[in-house]
Amino acid sequence: MGADRNGSAIDVQALAAEALSVLGTGRQIPPFSARFPGLDLATGYRAAAAVRQLRTARGEKPVGRKIGFTNRTLWAQYGVFAPIWGYVYDRTVRDLAASGHTFSLAGLAEPLIEPEIVFGLGAAPPPGSDEAALLDCIDWVAHGFEVVHSIFPGWKFAAADTVTAFGMHGALLIGPRHPVAARKKEWLATLPTFDIELSRDGSVADRGRGANVLDGPLSALRHFNDLLAAEKCGPPLAAGEIVTTGTLTRALPVAAGQTWSTELTGIALEGIRVRFG
Repeated sequence: MGADRNGSAIDVQALAAEALSVLGTGRQIPPFSARFPGLDLATGYRAAAAVRQLRTARGEKPVGRKIGFTNRTLWAQYGVFAPIWGYVYDRTVRDLAASGHTFSLAGLAEPLIEPEIVFGLGAAPPPGSDEAALLDCIDWVAHGFEVVHSIFPGWKFAAADTVTAFGMHGALLIGPRHPVAARKKEWLATLPTFDIELSRDGSVADRGRGANVLDGPLSALRHFNDLLAAEKCGPPLAAGEIVTTGTLTRALPVAAGQTWSTELTGIALEGIRVRFG
């Protein structure tokens, strides 16, 4: 268990309440790890569970998870050297088409955009499942944008801070959903190898590929499924959950008035676009 400077146990309920108090306000707070040097990942996940309880109590419904920091090219930039995860909620997940391909950034601090691959689970994946077995548990695959934000100034934090702070999750904007069952061999082959261009107002801002997220989105899901089984840091994945697997490019800052879009090659997924307000 983590402890503060005086060796006392860290109050995870207090951490959860403080993190939640700034959610949606655009305000920021000093990293918890700067105030509680003993804060570790295990304590962060206990605080995240407390945040979930508080959000559920105020009417939000967890509908899945986000896996963060699966893109190894970003680890040195943020000082985080292993993936983390957090919950996504009915109030943070939306279909791009239903929202008119628009999204308001109001209340998000230092927002960034992350193009990702999103899975919809039709069955609970057994621990130790390989990529092919995981695909058998997936109903649909989609391309989406996760909008992340930082309640800590300048995106400066430790890994345990990101876990406490909702996995930095702001919103998940999902494009068209494609059934998996009829094309499993194709998905297995193309999910690790496809290429993506991310553009801002019509100009390419970055490029990436499926392999950037722990060698492929299914591999990222495999890592996460095994982590939950081994570390007991959260409930196992369940049928009906949405899982987004991490950014395929750099996470780039966004601002109101900008339109962001993607183009994918080598996979049967459409590019998507969103205009920020």
